[in-house]
Amino acid sequence: MVDESVRYSDADLAEFKEIIQKKITKAQEDLDLIKSAYMNDLNNGTDDTSPTFKAFEEGSEIMSKEANSQLAIRQEKFIRDLKNALFRVENKTYGVCRVTGQLIGKERLKIVPHATMSIEAKNLQK
Repeated sequence: MVDESVRYSDADLAEFKEIIQKKITKAQEDLDLIKSAYMNDLNNGTDDTSPTFKAFEEGSEIMSKEANSQLAIRQEKFIRDLKNALFRVENKTYGVCRVTGQLIGKERLKIVPHATMSIEAKNLQK
């Protein structure tokens, strides 16, 4: 059960919702860019170059694909975390530290809107 006395006001939640929705839109655009870069890497026009250069190119292409794949995975997780934060806004549990049960600072939430722990709780984990 949510302690109604420990939560952000509806006005604060509306502000956080707007921040999160903007971040989701931007993150989705970034993910689309990563995916399109990955697709472009598949055909980067080295067919007519020398065999030596082509070998170097293929090696770097594999590394680039791996890096893009890792970036895409991280971006998808970020979007999922933001959507989960949006869900917490909707059910009015947003901004409550899952460790201490206290409110996470507004400034922290503005910078890291998907945060689920206060700085204090985060530092205890180290």
